[in-house]
Amino acid sequence: MRISKEPEERKNEILDTAEMLFFSKGYAKTTVNDLLQAVGIAKGTFYYYFKSKEEVMDAVVMRYIDTAVTAAGRIAARPDLTVHEKLLQIIMAQKPDSASKEQLIEQFHQSENALLHQRSLAETILRLTPVLTGVIEQGIEEKVFHTPYPQESVEFLLTASQFLFDEGIFKWQPEELMRKIQAFIHTMELMLGAQQGSLGYVMQMFEQPAED
Repeated sequence: MRISKEPEERKNEILDTAEMLFFSKGYAKTTVNDLLQAVGIAKGTFYYYFKSKEEVMDAVVMRYIDTAVTAAGRIAARPDLTVHEKLLQIIMAQKPDSASKEQLIEQFHQSENALLHQRSLAETILRLTPVLTGVIEQGIEEKVFHTPYPQESVEFLLTASQFLFDEGIFKWQPEELMRKIQAFIHTMELMLGAQQGSLGYVMQMFEQPAED
């Protein structure tokens, strides 16, 4: 007997299964039939929720972005944190925190996923900009930052960090990467009108977790 599930529950079941298959088999090798068999649903049920495998991958990506942006919004809204504490926590909340997220990033770097990768970068910038702009505006009010262009500064900085430091686009040597990170932090301080050296904690965004 087929079990009837609420639409949102069924949709998330498809996404969870797709995520598992994309990571274990690879996005390119996973078929819609693989998804149907793994979830145990008919083709009609699948197409009720998604038009294609590409749309499923897009939904998986957007779910990760939603989670990161929601976390950033909660941090930004906390009255007990300073501006610098908010920025640091938001930055750290954007880093991959699981093997599945690392594998998702690996899938992005496949040539067949270039358009999806591009959209994920753009969507992250668009969704995070209002959250970070609010934090920068708080910093302006508290005279931590001095810029007449808080939103535009955030857009420039997010675009630079999302693109320039994407390992799937650029293959920087360690010494090149370090210099670019230092230059990025210096530029960030200049754009936001922050005290020199006050944003050094941004370096943590680029630190790799220690291996066991």
